[in-house]
Amino acid sequence: MKDTSAPPKSGLTLKSLLTTLLLTPINVAWVIQLEVVRHTCPTIIHPFANVIFIFFWLILIQYILSKISPILGLSQQELLTTYVMLCIVSCVCSYDCIEVLIPLMGHPFRFATIENEWQQLFFKQLPQWLTVSDEKALAAYYEGDSSLYNRHNFSAWLIPAIAWILFILVMMIVMVCINTLLRVQWAERERLTYPIIQLPLEMVHPRSRFFKNKLMWLGFGIISAIVTINILNSLYPSVPYIPIKRQDIHQYFTHRPWNAMGGVRISFYPFVIGISFLIPLELLFSCWMFFWIYKIELMVGGITGWRNLPRFPYASEQAFGAYTAILVFILWRGRLHLKGLVRHLLGSRGSPSQIDDSREPTPYRLAVGGIVVGMVFLTVFSYKAGMSLWVIPIFFGTYFLLGIMVARVRAELGFMVHDMIGITPHSMIINGFGTRRLGKGTLTIFALYHFFTRTNWANPMPEPLEAFKISSLRNINPRNMAVAILLATVIGSAVTFWLLLDIYYRHGAASGYFWPSTLGFGRHAYGVLENWLSFPQGYDGPALAFTGGGLGVAGLLMFLRARFLWWSLHPLGYAMANSWGMYNLWCCLFVVWVAKLIILRYGGLRAYQRAIPFFLGMALGDCIAGSLGSILSILLNTPVYEFFP
Repeated sequence: MKDTSAPPKSGLTLKSLLTTLLLTPINVAWVIQLEVVRHTCPTIIHPFANVIFIFFWLILIQYILSKISPILGLSQQELLTTYVMLCIVSCVCSYDCIEVLIPLMGHPFRFATIENEWQQLFFKQLPQWLTVSDEKALAAYYEGDSSLYNRHNFSAWLIPAIAWILFILVMMIVMVCINTLLRVQWAERERLTYPIIQLPLEMVHPRSRFFKNKLMWLGFGIISAIVTINILNSLYPSVPYIPIKRQDIHQYFTHRPWNAMGGVRISFYPFVIGISFLIPLELLFSCWMFFWIYKIELMVGGITGWRNLPRFPYASEQAFGAYTAILVFILWRGRLHLKGLVRHLLGSRGSPSQIDDSREPTPYRLAVGGIVVGMVFLTVFSYKAGMSLWVIPIFFGTYFLLGIMVARVRAELGFMVHDMIGITPHSMIINGFGTRRLGKGTLTIFALYHFFTRTNWANPMPEPLEAFKISSLRNINPRNMAVAILLATVIGSAVTFWLLLDIYYRHGAASGYFWPSTLGFGRHAYGVLENWLSFPQGYDGPALAFTGGGLGVAGLLMFLRARFLWWSLHPLGYAMANSWGMYNLWCCLFVVWVAKLIILRYGGLRAYQRAIPFFLGMALGDCIAGSLGSILSILLNTPVYEFFP
C-alpha cells in the first residue's frame, strides 16, 4: 500500500551511494564472467538473479551492522535505492548494451578481408570517433598478453568510450522522462500489478515478516535442496539429476503434420514459477494458450504450403503489429491523462488546469523538455555518425515505442523474459522502405547500433518505471531516485568499459578464454550489413501484410475483451507467442496457471495470499543456491549447474 502519511525520504544518501560504488565493480565483474566468459546469461531474465543475490546478502549485512549501531545500517529506502542502481548497472553491462558494443567497435578493422570486401563496402561510412581502427591497439586487444593501461591502448579507446557513455546517458534521460509521463496513469489509475518488483519489496518490508514466514522458508528449502543436488551432479555424476531445466520434446513429433510446428520444450524453473505466481490468471492462460495457437499456425502452414514463403509465418512482423495495436489502445485508454498533461503544459502557473507534479520524478515540463532535448542530441549524434536525417526520428521513435511496450509487459504481465528477437527498429524500417532508399551511411549505423537494438532482454525502459513504483510504495523521494538512476548509468557504463577492456587485453578477445559469441556479435552485425549492401532490396510486401494482420488480430482481441467480460484471451499473449522466452517458459506458466486456478477455486483469495510467500521463497531459493553454483564454477574454473537458462 502506498504510504503518504509522511514526507518522502531520501534513498540516495552518502551511504547508499558508497555502497553502490563498492558493489558495482563486483556486480559487473561477476556478470562479465557469467555472460562473456561462460555464456550463462543472467541478465536475460528479470528480476536480475545476480542483483537479488547481492541484495539478499546486503540485507543480512545491514541487519548485523544495525544491531551494532543504528548509524551503520541502511534504511529500507537506502537498500531499495541501491537495488535499483544495481539493476541499472546490470542493464548497461548486459548482452543488450556494452557487452555487445565493445566487440562492434573494432571488429570490421580486424576482420576485413579481400573476400568479404568490407573495406570497399562500408569503411568510409564508419565514424572514427565511435570506433577503434588503430591496428596496434586492436592487435593487443584480440591477441591478449597486453594491458589496457598501456598509454597507446588506453588512448585508442578513450574518445569512443566517452562518446558512447554520453549516448547511453542521454538515452536513459529520455527513458526517465517518458516514464515520468506514464507513471500516474499506469501505477495509480490503472493500478498495474508490477509482479517483477514484489520479491525485493517483500525482502525489505518491515511489516511483511517475510523472513519469519514458515511457508517462505519451506519453498526456499525445497528448491535450495533441488538446486544443490543438481550442482553436486555436475561435479559428481553419480549424484542423481533432478530435471527442472528446459528439455526438448520435439523428438516425439516427427511425423506430419506435427513436425511442421518446430521445436517444443518443457521446463520447470522454480525461479520462473515463483515470480509468475503473481501474474494475473487470465494473462497466464493467454500466454501458454497463444503459444500453442502459434504452433498450430505453423502446422497449418505446413499443410497448406504457406511454409514456402521465405519467412512464414512472419512471426516478428505479426508481433510488431500486435504491439502497435496494444500501444494505440493503451494511449487511447489513457487519453484523459494525456489531455490533462497537455493542458498542464500549455497552461500558466496557478491556473485551474495545473496538475500537482511536486511528487513526480521530475516536473512534467522538465520531463517534456528532457525528451525534446534528448531527441535533438540523439538526432545530431546519429546524423554526425552518418544516418540519414529523415530516418532518425522513425528509428528512435520506433525504439522508444518498443521500450514503452517492454515496460508495459513488465508492469501488467510481469513475464520474466521479454526478448522480442527480430522486432527491431531497423528491421521494421527495412520492411517498409527497403535497403535501396536508406543508403550506405544509414545501414552502417544500423549495424553499429546493433548493440541496443539486437533484442530487448535487458531493455532499460522498464527499470525507471519500476523504480518510481518502488518510490511510491516505500515513500522514497522520486526525484532522488531519478538522480540515482542517471548516476548508476554513468557509473555502470564507465566500470563496464573498464573491466571488459581490461579482461580483453589480458586474455585476448579472440582467444579461447571467452565464449565464441564475443566475436559472433561483430560477425553477425557486419555480416548482415554486408548482405544489405551487396544485395539491395525493396520493401517487403508480405512482411507489411503480416504486420497489418497482427495489428488486426490484436485489435479484435481488445474489442472482444472490452465487449465480453468472459473473454479471457489477452493480446499480450498473442504478441509474445513466438518469443524465445515463451518458447522456453510456456510450460512454467502452464504449471503456475493450474496451481493458481486450483488455489483460487478451492481456497479463495485468502489461500492465494497465504501461498504467495511459499512461491516467492521458491524464487529466492533458486536464485541464491543457483548463484552460489555460478560462483563455484568461477572459483573452480569448471562448468557447474546454472539455474537458468
